[in-house]
Formats: sequence, C-alpha cells, structure tokens
Amino acid sequence: MEDFIGFFTHLTPIQKVLWITACLTFFWLLEGAKPLFGGAYKKWSHAGKNLIFLGFTMIINLVMGALTAGMFAWGDSENFGLLKMVEWPWWLELLITVMWIDLIAQYTVHYFLHKVKWMWKFHMVHHSDTMVDATTGTRHHPGDYLIREVLALAATVALGAPFAYYMFYRMSSVLFTYFSHANIRLPDWLDKSLSLVFITPNVHKFHHHFERPWTDTNFGNIFSFWDRIFGTLVYDDPKKVKYGLDVLDDATAGDVKYQLKLPFNDSIKTDY
Repeated sequence: MEDFIGFFTHLTPIQKVLWITACLTFFWLLEGAKPLFGGAYKKWSHAGKNLIFLGFTMIINLVMGALTAGMFAWGDSENFGLLKMVEWPWWLELLITVMWIDLIAQYTVHYFLHKVKWMWKFHMVHHSDTMVDATTGTRHHPGDYLIREVLALAATVALGAPFAYYMFYRMSSVLFTYFSHANIRLPDWLDKSLSLVFITPNVHKFHHHFERPWTDTNFGNIFSFWDRIFGTLVYDDPKKVKYGLDVLDDATAGDVKYQLKLPFNDSIKTDY
C-alpha cells in the first residue's frame, strides 16, 4: 500500500510523458496491424496534426500543476472530503475514486459538452476528426480539456481522495482513451464481453458518428455501465459509422488554425 501511494504520489513529468507515449504508440502500431477500417489516409500527417493538440494539453497540465498541488494541500489541511470521514480498505477507496471521477468528470461533463451550446462548440474539435484512430484521443481544444481538468480536480478534492488515487485515475484514463479511440478490430466476442463493464473501441465509435442520435451516446471514458444506467448506450455494427460532423466541411478537419478558432466562429450553426 505504501509503495503504491509513494509511486503515484511522486510520478515525475518524464514518467507521465513516457506513459502517454507508450500507450499511444502501442495502440497506434496495433491499429496498423489489425485495423477496423482499412481506408487509406495519411496516417503520419493525421497524427502530426492531432499531436499539436496534445502539445496544448501538456502546457495546460504544467500550468495546472500549482493549482492541483494547492487544492490537495488545502483538502488535507482542512480534512475535507467524504472519504476522510470513513475508514475503508484502501482498494475500496481507490475503486470509489476511479468510479467517482469517471462519473462526474467524464460521463457527466461529457454529457454537458454535448448539450450546452458554448461547451459543444469547444468539443466539436474532437468530433471533427474524419478518420478516428488512437491519436484522436489527443485531439481536444484547450478549452475543452481545461473544462474537464478543472472539474476532475474539483470532484477528487470533494471526495477527499488522496493525490495518489487521482494520479492513478489519470494514468488509467490515458490508457482507456487511446484504447477506445484506436482503429482496431477486436473479435466480436471479446469486444462485447469487455463492453459489459468498459468502453471498448466498438462502443466509442458510435459516439464519433457524424450525426445524431449516435453522436449523443456512449459518453463514458472508462466504464460503460454509466451509459447503461442512464440509457445512453448504443451497440451496433461499427461499420455503419461515418466519422466527422454533419455541420462541418470535412476539408477543415486537418486545418489546426481553423479548429482552434472553431468555438468562436458564429457562422457554424448547431442544434443546441
């Protein structure tokens, strides 16, 4: 237990970058060997543009570092948070932490990113990708990512979870993000079995369909049972999915400057 707490408490920036790089590289190579969709596209060029957004994400993480440290220090000094009121086994508190952050900062926030117009304009950047693969998991407008990070931090502090549990969630989220976006073909029996609990590649592909109602389904990041509980789960033949957004020109998908300005472009109409 002490080793676990110590490891995740003292993760260095290099270790975090190595974990991101390892997860992304693994699924990016795997999808090349066993793709779900085999259509030709400029894989390296596509990755390069999506990784620009990862650069913005890393900058935000650096800026958020001081806020994160301050919030956890305040929570500890004030003995603030629900978990500080009970004494449960560490593994149970860790599981509750992961489920809580996934519900509040991923499923719930993701739902509102689709339902609140100004939030959706930021989130459209992620959905505008016309060839979803592992690197799409890095494609988030800085405003979109900042919303998620602030609320994830707030949810964790409100729960009273240790910093190590928060970091464990962050590292787990990285793995599942690249896994669910990867253009990989899993055996149907495996994908269906895993999807009873987790968000799998087939499950998440429907979320990236170019039009509603499928766009507004499968909001989970790690766990699929939130979608099952709240009636937002769709599972069908992923070959029916067409990527992109029906309100955007597909030609703009690779234009990074256009995508960064997209949330402030009043000419783009939405249904929200």
